[in-house]
Amino acid sequence: MSKEEKGQSKAEQAKGKIKETTGKVAGNDSLEAEGKAEQAKGKLREGKEDVKDTARGAADKLRGEGDDGRN
Repeated sequence: MSKEEKGQSKAEQAKGKIKETTGKVAGNDSLEAEGKAEQAKGKLREGKEDVKDTARGAADKLRGEGDDGRN
């Protein structure tokens, strides 16, 4: 996962958690739901990047660029 994408997904999840908690404390169901949705969006972004990383790793192995650093 690129550092930029990972950072964005984690920031999105954290922002969502803050909104969810604030909504819960304030009794604002709409803000709470918005926070949950934002967290889910961040998790999806993270999952997408994990899939891309896995695909890159598989492609590297097929090309013979394994973990031992030899080509």
